[in-house]
Amino acid sequence: MLSEKIVSEILVGIGGTLYMTAFSTLFAYLFALPLGILLVVTKKDNLYPMVTLNRILDVIVNIGRSIPFIILVVLVIPVTKAIAGKSYGTTATIVPLVIAAVPFIARLIESSLQEVNHGVIEAAQSMGASIWTIILRVMIPEAKTSLIVGATIAVSTIISYSAMAGAVGGGGLGDIAIRYGYHRYQTEVMIVTVVLLVVLVQFLQVLGMKIASKTDKRVIR
Repeated sequence: MLSEKIVSEILVGIGGTLYMTAFSTLFAYLFALPLGILLVVTKKDNLYPMVTLNRILDVIVNIGRSIPFIILVVLVIPVTKAIAGKSYGTTATIVPLVIAAVPFIARLIESSLQEVNHGVIEAAQSMGASIWTIILRVMIPEAKTSLIVGATIAVSTIISYSAMAGAVGGGGLGDIAIRYGYHRYQTEVMIVTVVLLVVLVQFLQVLGMKIASKTDKRVIR
């Protein structure tokens, strides 16, 4: 049986994980959405072709996705301290979570927007629609279902990143699993935290997919 203290810490850990996930996802999308759009519209033969800029952004995103998260957490400690005032805890962990999530989410957004039927875009262009009008009123609405599926994947990934951050005092369920399950050899605590993380991810996955299915115009109801 788990002690009251550990149960209390696990409850706090659940709150910490949700807090980190929510704010990291929000801030990551604020940066990733324009980046993903740029990756699409600046491609050759697209709305605003800028091949050089597209290649530079592509390289930056690839580099960002190539750095293992646990290494990134340590690498950006000076940035984390400058923004959050310290390098540990749930609030501080949001900084590396955002940095790690931006390139990943940007790729998801790029993939979703590229699925939009080019004929729809050409029709909007033929009617004199501006680039921003096409992006906001054609591309994003048409890719809505795919974008929601991508967001579901992104949230699940951020949760797994937040658990890894527990190895360096990141807070949340990952921190509890490391402190009690690894350092103190309390296997039951490790199992409980893993189960909670799995349940949390599965719940968000099911919720996200249900929302996506309701927005999918191809689904016959």
